[in-house]
Amino acid sequence: MEENFKVIEDFLMVKMPEEIDHHQSDCISSIADRYIIKEKINNIVFDFEDTRFMDSSGIGIIMGRYKKIACFGGRIFGIHADKQIKRILLLSGLQKVMDIME
Repeated sequence: MEENFKVIEDFLMVKMPEEIDHHQSDCISSIADRYIIKEKINNIVFDFEDTRFMDSSGIGIIMGRYKKIACFGGRIFGIHADKQIKRILLLSGLQKVMDIME
């Protein structure tokens, strides 16, 4: 799972898995949190290129990381979301805290 995380300057790039459910959410969250603290991350980019399924735990991953970096002026971005994932992001209201890039 660690290979899905990459730091570029103050950005943490997170390649999300094909399925995001409660089984992966704890692992993704804890690894991301470790990077946020260790590398002084200000911004996070979630890459949904391979993601085909996401439940509410995926929303929890994003909101939890947003809360950790927002107090320092950090931002959250979502890229490569297909139609279904983008719909989930929009229906959950995440566009208020996350820039969803085309």
